[in-house]
Amino acid sequence: MGINSESDIAANLQIGPTDQGMVRIYVQGEGVDLPMDFDPDEAMEIAEELIAAAEVARSGTKPRRR
Repeated sequence: MGINSESDIAANLQIGPTDQGMVRIYVQGEGVDLPMDFDPDEAMEIAEELIAAAEVARSGTKPRRR
């Protein structure tokens, strides 16, 4: 499955700080229980990538290949 593949899978997403100074992205769905911890710098990089992707999606242009 790739980034452009549609899916009927439903999941919940939670994002927040942990008591260990990390940022957790937590994905939970049928058969999935996935906590992912990132240090604050990594979390900021992820946030920047999300913002960039949202801007491309909003503009309707195709994303550049990396």
